[in-house]
Amino acid sequence: MDTISPESIPIVLGQEDDDRWWADIESMPGGIAYGPTREAAISAARALALRVAADCIDHGEEVPPQFEKVFSLA
Repeated sequence: MDTISPESIPIVLGQEDDDRWWADIESMPGGIAYGPTREAAISAARALALRVAADCIDHGEEVPPQFEKVFSLA
């Protein structure tokens, strides 16, 4: 059995001219977050992705495919 976690979902990173970092989960439209450091941006993007998935569950919508193995739904 493969274990999938939010940490295993690919994130693209970059840095703005004003030194802010951005982290984008390309497989999740709108899944971009910013932070003052690389680590803060990654953490913010992961938190955003989990909130999006939790919101889908709360509203009875499909969980984005990259989270199908992160959340076990009964």
